[in-house]
Amino acid sequence: MDNVFSLNVVTPNGSVYEREDVVLAVLKTTAGELGVMKGHIPTVAALNMGYVKVSLDNGSEYLAVSDGFVEIRQQKVSIIVQTAEPANEIDVARAELAKSRAESHLNSDDENSDIERAKRALARANNRIRVANLV
Repeated sequence: MDNVFSLNVVTPNGSVYEREDVVLAVLKTTAGELGVMKGHIPTVAALNMGYVKVSLDNGSEYLAVSDGFVEIRQQKVSIIVQTAEPANEIDVARAELAKSRAESHLNSDDENSDIERAKRALARANNRIRVANLV
């Protein structure tokens, strides 16, 4: 097939998702949603936490991703993020637990509670839950 491109999602722990048969990838950039097909103009863009929708000839797959960057070349897309997780591998119970922990930190009167860290943890947990429900 000549309408496909390769997609690689990389975290500090290495590649977590790789496909050679992607027809369309939809990303959440800081400037809005971006759809990428083979032959897209070379681009580098910042990504927001959210999901990547990967369209294949036989359906779609979703990945939960943290903030990061995407490098788009005509036949290859590289997504570089802190964390990425295919939707079908998300442990929803664990994400719900992380959400509860973050919410209790945010509702605590403890001055030692790291509010920004709790907010980031809550955002990550909510994103994982949202993306798991897309499958």
